[in-house]
Amino acid sequence: MKRVITAAMIAVVAAAGGVGSASAAQSSHGDRQDCRTYSSTTVCGKPKLTEKQRACATSMVQQGMTQRRAEVECLTFD
Repeated sequence: MKRVITAAMIAVVAAAGGVGSASAAQSSHGDRQDCRTYSSTTVCGKPKLTEKQRACATSMVQQGMTQRRAEVECLTFD
């Protein structure tokens, strides 16, 4: 399942022109946002999670997922 998700993410980045255009993706340090996308959900900044979503994220981190990804995954699927 992880391979399918990883392959899909690579395909999306390549289709969007992300490969080979790193300079276009960079911006000045003043307006850079803390954004990440997992499972087709983009979150910028600190996500506002319910208690159930926080518990989900904590559990996922204990299983080895990064905190940032766990927050977005639990926000998306919980």
